[in-house]
Amino acid sequence: QVRLVESGGGSVPAGGYLMLSCFTGEYTYPESCMAWFRQAPGKQREAVASFYTKTGHTDYADSVKGRSTVAHDNVKKTFYLRMYNLKPEDTALYYCAADPALAGNCFGHSRYSFWGHGTQVTVSS
Repeated sequence: QVRLVESGGGSVPAGGYLMLSCFTGEYTYPESCMAWFRQAPGKQREAVASFYTKTGHTDYADSVKGRSTVAHDNVKKTFYLRMYNLKPEDTALYYCAADPALAGNCFGHSRYSFWGHGTQVTVSS
């Protein structure tokens, strides 16, 4: 059974840094879209960033572009989101997701088959 497990969330002051990790475990599809989403209280879930394992192509939401990077370590079976210069509006529950059948159409939707349970990020002003 595929389980995605996020970690690395926490409470940081504005301007801080966090690295979120998503352990993909038994997820072994070689060509996949992987993505980070977030959902703040009272708001809709939004896509933060995505990564296509076949080409390494990445996409980022405008709200995090320039201060976030995603990476995938196939050996460690872990997908990362590094966030710099964190802002209070980054406060949310962050989820990772993966899907082998999106053919590179990785960003701007939530049609992912596999999801984690989320890790909380809280940024104080």
